[in-house]
Amino acid sequence: MIFEVIQQQLDALRRPLAAVVLSTLPREDSPVLLLLHWHGFAPDSDRPASSRAASLPLPSSALQLSPRWLRLEELDRDMLDAAWQLGAWSLVREERRGCEVAGAAPREALACRQAFGDNPFDPDDDSHLVAEAPDRGAMVSVAARMGYVSWSFRPVAHGLWRDAGADDSLQADGRRQPPCPVTPHAPVGTRLVRKTYQLGRIHRIVLP
Repeated sequence: MIFEVIQQQLDALRRPLAAVVLSTLPREDSPVLLLLHWHGFAPDSDRPASSRAASLPLPSSALQLSPRWLRLEELDRDMLDAAWQLGAWSLVREERRGCEVAGAAPREALACRQAFGDNPFDPDDDSHLVAEAPDRGAMVSVAARMGYVSWSFRPVAHGLWRDAGADDSLQADGRRQPPCPVTPHAPVGTRLVRKTYQLGRIHRIVLP
C-alpha cells in the first residue's frame, strides 16, 4: 500500500525523491504519517515576475494514511516492500521514547518534531511542507508523551542516489522486482532501538 502511494506521488510530481520517512504511534491502528522529501527548487512567489528565479527548495509532502494494523511488523513489511522496489540500500526503523519524560535531551524533542514533519527551526512555520494530514499536530503531541516509531530510506529509483555506490541487486532503472526477501523483525520497545534492514548487495570484488 505504501509503495503505491509513493508511486502515485512520483507520477504526479515527476521530481527526484531524496528520502522517505514513515512515522506512527506505538498503538495498533494509529494513523501513519508519510513524509516524502523532494529534491529541486521552485520559483519564489514573493519576487517580481520579471526577476523570479527558481530559488526555493521544493516543500516536502506529508500524507496521513490510515491502514489497519495490529503489529508494527505489518508496517515493517509495507516499508520493506517500498524500499525494496525503489532500490534503497537499507531501511532503518527507530523506536523512540517520548521526549517529554524526565531526562530527555533536547535532540530527542528535535527528532520527534522532524519525524512528524515540523520545521525544527520554527514549529509554527509550515512553508516547508505541503500537508494532507489533519491529525499531524495531535500525532506530534501524543508522540512527545508516549513515544513513536519511524522508518526511513533513500530511494535509488526516481532518486538522487544512483551513483552513490555499487549495488548488484538493482536493475538498470534503479528498481528491484518484488517480493522483498527480507523478513520483518519484532519491535523491542525500549528507550531507543535502531534496526537496520540490509537490502542492497555487492557480489563483485571492489578494488581500492
